[in-house]
Amino acid sequence: SGKPFLWVVRALETSKIPDGFADKAGGKGLIVPWTAQLEVLAHGAVGCFVTHCGWNSTTEALSAGVPMVAVPHWSDQPTNAKYVQDVWHVGVQVEGAVTKEELARCVKEVMDDAKGCRTKAASWSHMAKKAMSEHGSSDRNIADFLSKYRVAK
Repeated sequence: SGKPFLWVVRALETSKIPDGFADKAGGKGLIVPWTAQLEVLAHGAVGCFVTHCGWNSTTEALSAGVPMVAVPHWSDQPTNAKYVQDVWHVGVQVEGAVTKEELARCVKEVMDDAKGCRTKAASWSHMAKKAMSEHGSSDRNIADFLSKYRVAK
């Protein structure tokens, strides 16, 4: 895509990285075996998040206001990817096989922001923070739940 990137590849899966990939990236990327995903997503320099669309990753990106490139594999991931692209409008989903050309197309589409994914992601982030704040809907719901079982919050 020509964009700077951080790619998290588990230590046991580094053999899947194509030979010479780091050289071809021209110093624009960093490949690490692990990172604090929430901290990365919260950083203002993050332009988009390429994700498999597991529920946790999807809600973390949505809460952080980060647009997504959806690369679902199985289980709930295709449904979550559909929401990312067609319901929340905060990203795009790869079409067909995940080739380097298709992934680059999706990253460029999200980064160019012609569809307004960044604005929509920021709006969802604002709503999530409001819901989680004191007296927000999430705060009230957990308090109501706990009160039914006489558990102090």
